[in-house]
Amino acid sequence: MNFAIRDLSVLAYAQGFTLWHYKAGATPLARTGDAGYFDDAADMLASGDIVMISSPGGARVIVVAGTERGVITAPLS
Repeated sequence: MNFAIRDLSVLAYAQGFTLWHYKAGATPLARTGDAGYFDDAADMLASGDIVMISSPGGARVIVVAGTERGVITAPLS
């Protein structure tokens, strides 16, 4: 499945940082890390934001690494 903006929500916000939750539904978790997956939310996401992603198959956490030319994400380390 493709990214659905209605499934992205803010959990917490403070001092320019946002913690997000994304409900991936039937989308495989690995696909949510693909380049461009979150591009439709580029105007909402900022570098350093954290996105917690859940699906029936599990969960993962990613960090937004950049938004200048589309949303770039990386695994949280």
